Amino acid sequence: MSIPFIRNHQYNVIKRQTEFLLRTLRTVADRKVLETVRYRAALTITEAFPSLTEDQRRMLERISTFETAYEFQNYLTDLEAYVEPYPPITEKQIQKLFPKSKKLKVPDLQAIDFRFVTYLGWVDVATNRLFIVYPHEGKFIGIEGRITPTNKKGYCMFCNRHQELAFFTVKTKSALPDNYSSIGQYVCIDNHACNQSIADTGSLEKFIFSVLK
Repeated sequence: MSIPFIRNHQYNVIKRQTEFLLRTLRTVADRKVLETVRYRAALTITEAFPSLTEDQRRMLERISTFETAYEFQNYLTDLEAYVEPYPPITEKQIQKLFPKSKKLKVPDLQAIDFRFVTYLGWVDVATNRLFIVYPHEGKFIGIEGRITPTNKKGYCMFCNRHQELAFFTVKTKSALPDNYSSIGQYVCIDNHACNQSIADTGSLEKFIFSVLK
């Protein structure tokens, strides 16, 4: 039985290194250069994990031995069995996170492949609001804010990939009663694409926790 140990953002690191290594194999003939790139790809992948068993490490480091697109694709497909899905969540749990949004439209949870989700995000088009639900230490954190399309491409704060951006503004409450400020960041307008690209949760968590202070 496969025991999941790969989170979505770590799987994205693996995918990125797989694509890079395959591209290098197709364009570079120098064996020494290829050896270095193979070593770096395996190292980058294992460094994305705070801890690994020896079996897990060996499984991931197989990337350094492949030659063909077929082998790389099989590698990624095999690793899917070890991807740890986003924790189970219900519509009721989501609604409890946003008590002020009485007519909250929750996404179709049955249609989501939760293996490839780091954060659950969706836009309520009627109100121009982005909702984000993030699992942290056994609990769900919910934040919401106004989303304004920029009609420009740039680097998303969450996934650091060049995508079409929107400006996400979240109100934060200060220590003084009834005193609000707001924090804003440029993020992907497409949450699905963002989840497919995010390779590190640091920036996402930093933003979420800065809003909650």
